[in-house]
Amino acid sequence: MTFLRQLIRNQAGAPAVEFALAAPVLLLSVIGTIQLGLLFSAQAGMVSAVNEGARFATTFPTPTDAQITERMRQKRFMVRSEFMSIPAPVRGTANGVPFVDLTINYSAPLNFVFFSTPAVTLRQTRRAYIG
Repeated sequence: MTFLRQLIRNQAGAPAVEFALAAPVLLLSVIGTIQLGLLFSAQAGMVSAVNEGARFATTFPTPTDAQITERMRQKRFMVRSEFMSIPAPVRGTANGVPFVDLTINYSAPLNFVFFSTPAVTLRQTRRAYIG
């Protein structure tokens, strides 16, 4: 009985147990913050590429769809090309004014240390009026 009382009052391993309980939560929150930062960086890169493509689409002489897509691909920032897709620009007319719609898709899984999540898809679209 005396040994059991001494064992219950012994606090020598308490910090190790507290760390073992808190470390996984801390680790997941740090990695989650990093993953969220990467998504924000990718979104900013997509905005930059779409804006550059829209600016380029309004120049004279009017560039082809392939030239616009290539310019967007060159001007991407913090967007990994294996997760990025650029569909062909869509041309149309609104109230007699020609336009081109540009889109970039980014689909990447969030990678935590012990597990991965389904892919998160980001999309950025911009309409540029021509003429």
